[in-house]
Amino acid sequence: MAESARTRDRAPTGGSLARLTLERASVIASSQWAGLELRHLITLEAVARHRSFRKAALCLNYTQSGISQQVAALERIVGERLIERPGGSRPVGLTAAGEVVLRHAESIFHEITAAQADVEVLTRGASGMLRVGAFQSVSAEVVPELIRRLPDAQPGLSVDLVQTTADSELFALLEEGKLDVTFAILPLPQGPFEAVELFADPIVLLVSTSSPLARRREPVTLEELAGLPLITSHDCRYLNGFEARMHERGYEPEVVHRTDDNGTLYGLIAGGVGAAVGTQLVADGAKGSVATLQIEEPLAPRRIALAWRRDREFPPRHEAFLELVRSVCRDLGLEPTAAAAA
Repeated sequence: MAESARTRDRAPTGGSLARLTLERASVIASSQWAGLELRHLITLEAVARHRSFRKAALCLNYTQSGISQQVAALERIVGERLIERPGGSRPVGLTAAGEVVLRHAESIFHEITAAQADVEVLTRGASGMLRVGAFQSVSAEVVPELIRRLPDAQPGLSVDLVQTTADSELFALLEEGKLDVTFAILPLPQGPFEAVELFADPIVLLVSTSSPLARRREPVTLEELAGLPLITSHDCRYLNGFEARMHERGYEPEVVHRTDDNGTLYGLIAGGVGAAVGTQLVADGAKGSVATLQIEEPLAPRRIALAWRRDREFPPRHEAFLELVRSVCRDLGLEPTAAAAA
């Protein structure tokens, strides 16, 4: 994939990297750590997550004695006690050494899922399928034009679109190797992710076209917003700042309904149930059934990006896909923030 705005460390050259890898493998092979198996680490993670040998056994379909044997084997390999066993019905926990091993195990799990996904890409073939994640507003406004142009821009490549209402779900699928790339909202969550910002999506107020506010030209004040019945989502991180600002100014938003479905949102607004603070891209998806107004003291725009796992091997055609996405966004009048464009 193309470089993001982040600075990358200088990587070793191919020859030096191969020598370094062989040297590391030789060191591991000559130590007791050579006996470490992936199942040992999977067992450690399950015990740490459930804080119980019994529950870990149920999760992994092992016997409880099997879990104990796996942990004991791992502790012999590491040479340290990894699990605190208080006895009785009290939950178990990791020792300091256990925390260190689990932290490195999580990196190994990431590498394994990346390898699985890369092998699957090879299996699908060079022309194959690109698994792309998106949320509702991007699916409605950007993806149709993207798919329309794809046959001419990249013959033989097709898109398998996975849509969710929250980008947290998309990042989970990306981390599991079930997506190749995904549209996302910046900033990125913790994880093995890289991204390029595509465009900024301004925060606006959505009202019914029959509302007196629809004919207004001046921005709506926070005091006026406090007097409106509002429709919002159950959990939308880019709107959390709006409610926080209202509270800072001493206003309590009157939330009359919450929905994560844009179609339901449009229907509620058009039906006069309430107004909604959303983004311009969400409003564009209403196709004229709602009107938009600027908000006084505007919030920072939602920043839309294309993200992928930085530890994945991507064929050149995926870089061409990124360029196609950028081109589609530009042609739709969707531009990145000034900092990202610089």
